[in-house]
Amino acid sequence: MSRVLITGSNSGFGRLAALGFARAGHHVVATMRNLDKGEALRKDAAAEGLAVEVRRLDVCDPASVSSGVGDPGELDVIVNNAGFEVQGSLALVDDDLLRRQLDTNVGGPLRLIRTVLPAWSARGSGTIVNVSSVAGIVGVPYGGAYSASKFALEGLSEALHYEVGPVGIRVRLVEPGMFETEFEGNVISPGGWDGSADQDRYRRFRESLAVLGGDGSPADPQDVADAIIAAATEADAPFRTVVGADAQLIQAVRSAGTFEQFEQTMRSTLDWWE
Repeated sequence: MSRVLITGSNSGFGRLAALGFARAGHHVVATMRNLDKGEALRKDAAAEGLAVEVRRLDVCDPASVSSGVGDPGELDVIVNNAGFEVQGSLALVDDDLLRRQLDTNVGGPLRLIRTVLPAWSARGSGTIVNVSSVAGIVGVPYGGAYSASKFALEGLSEALHYEVGPVGIRVRLVEPGMFETEFEGNVISPGGWDGSADQDRYRRFRESLAVLGGDGSPADPQDVADAIIAAATEADAPFRTVVGADAQLIQAVRSAGTFEQFEQTMRSTLDWWE
């Protein structure tokens, strides 16, 4: 049995992963910024008799990270799942909003990583799972700030793999595509975005993405939770796990040729020429 700490566990992938780890017999430390939002998780865990401990942890607050983690030597896995998305034209994203995006989605994971590394390095074991996105594989129109944060998380994870692998610490990335979760409630837009021509253009773009969804059935967010659990617990799990038919298609096309070829293929597939 492992002790697993997950950030952003009150909803979405984090909540599903917390329950999944616990059902598999692991002790879960489910963390979130607002403990009031953890009531559903607590009730579900109690109903099933699952070992889920709920703690407050704000990834942007170093003191909160330290208290939320507690004794790093008691943890075997951390899952960096907490985050939010800035949605809007890059021309509208001011310095403060950009800092918040990067501080949460990049600085947050790094704070947790720095907190556990000394103890884990001395022990010679531990697993870090960073939840990225298809937006960390390709830049998404009107999601440039979010893509910037996920591209940064990808680079951070690759560098960390080389740095801590020799002392026995595993680093893994999970890259979901589009899934229907409560994450939409974590979207923040800059002033001037609502009602703009660019927002209408973005809506048309999002509608066009439906053709990438395989057979058209809704993508199950449990698939992402299962990928997180596999990345954390399976010794032969790949460094990157792409989840979702849309993300897998995008990754395959992006890696097959030049940026120009990728753009033309995707525009043709989506019939999006704006």
